[in-house]
Amino acid sequence: MTSRIALRWWPAAFLLCAAISVEGAFIAGGTAYTKRYKTTLVAEPSPQAKAAGELAFARKVKIEEVQGKWLRISDGAVAGWVFLGSLSETKPDEGKGLDGAPLLASSTTATAAARPLTPAAEEYSQRRNLGDARDDLNWLLTQCRAITPQKVEAYLQANKKGEYQ
Repeated sequence: MTSRIALRWWPAAFLLCAAISVEGAFIAGGTAYTKRYKTTLVAEPSPQAKAAGELAFARKVKIEEVQGKWLRISDGAVAGWVFLGSLSETKPDEGKGLDGAPLLASSTTATAAARPLTPAAEEYSQRRNLGDARDDLNWLLTQCRAITPQKVEAYLQANKKGEYQ
């Protein structure tokens, strides 16, 4: 009987331990790395706080204080608060794109990601005699262009996602 209970609850226990270790991984006095193309530091632990500085990608920082999911960090004269999701325990891979910029999912749009597929999609639709495929692709590209950073920010705020949790 005890083994059946253990088998039912081990996934929950595992997830709880993982959650504790993720948040517990960042401690005051420790170090971390920025994992965004540009990490904005804010004056207080709130997504609506004024910007207090900015750090580049893969920058090593000192953790000064931990307050829930917010960390006060410093890098020389630059100091401020960042959301936990903006940092990594290990230095991120600085893989470069063709233009020399870091390859980050957060800075890639759906339109940019699908762009290399456009000629293949058009060729496929012509080869398979799928007249609507081109219209569907054009509709999709139009929808992608309509998603602005401001709309994404408003969505995150309204649904309490990311640093607005």
